[in-house]
Amino acid sequence: MPVITDIQLRPLELADAEMMAQLANNDNVQINLRGTLPSPYTPDDARTFISDLQHQQPKLHFAIECDGQFAGMIGLLLHTGSVLKSAEVGYWIGEPFWGKGIATQVLQSITQLGFSRLHLNRLFAGVFEWNKAGMRVLEKCGYQLEGISYKHIRKNGQLVDEYWYGLTTR
Repeated sequence: MPVITDIQLRPLELADAEMMAQLANNDNVQINLRGTLPSPYTPDDARTFISDLQHQQPKLHFAIECDGQFAGMIGLLLHTGSVLKSAEVGYWIGEPFWGKGIATQVLQSITQLGFSRLHLNRLFAGVFEWNKAGMRVLEKCGYQLEGISYKHIRKNGQLVDEYWYGLTTR
């Protein structure tokens, strides 16, 4: 298994669209997503998504780059109103890059960005009941299980539980 030596977050670029579509158009990736990506996921879908984010300020969605290759993406969804200082964290990593510690490193980076640069008070993420690796990543980064929404999401025709993790600045 090749060792990843350089992991970084960077703005998404239109040049990422082909690899983004290739990695995201994978049942093993899609099973852990809430269904925000169409399936099949095409390069045109990726280009539209990237184009829609080009003028986003502040930048909240990033490409995950590993040794110069697009490997996935991570982002924050800011909440408004009475939960103004919180954001939901979402990320996915292409299957060829799994098991290399990438998710932990990029979650730590986006957590730091959320708290130090965006001055958020709380970050949170939902994980499907079967995604034990996703739960471990959140726990390694200091997120705590806050609760379970039972039969909360319909995924592939069945109702599944969603585990909610959160982290505050305290």
